[in-house]
Amino acid sequence: MTHKVTVGEKIKIREAEIKDVKRIASLSEQLEYSVTNQQIEQRLTKIKNQDTHIVYVATLEDEYVIAWVHAHICDSIVIPTPGIILGLVVDKDYRHSGIGRFLMQKIEQWASLAGCDSVLLRSNIKRKEAHTFYEKIGYTNIKQSLTFHKKLL
Repeated sequence: MTHKVTVGEKIKIREAEIKDVKRIASLSEQLEYSVTNQQIEQRLTKIKNQDTHIVYVATLEDEYVIAWVHAHICDSIVIPTPGIILGLVVDKDYRHSGIGRFLMQKIEQWASLAGCDSVLLRSNIKRKEAHTFYEKIGYTNIKQSLTFHKKLL
């Protein structure tokens, strides 16, 4: 069931806090990221003290977290400094209410104030609905690539 809510009236945006760990982990699972509360807590604790990272949550009036976004400023020698979205999840029951758009605007403001000239994100090829969302809010697909991973011991 989709809930209709209004950003600013019923939805508040604030920086993530340790008390939000359980909901951040639960929302992450909606996009098939398997993370534990402990992992989220360790990672959030580490990045909260770094000026190059920001994590915002969207909450209902009772502080129930219904969305989160994480971004990082990434200096590069080959491109001007972008803010990179590392994750964005809106609870499936609250999508299509403007929450994702508002969180992205908050990230864009944060990145601009931090001296970034752009915001960059990657989206799984199978998330067609997300691609449509990003295009609607002004993002352009500039590249398709493969992602490689090597586990370090």
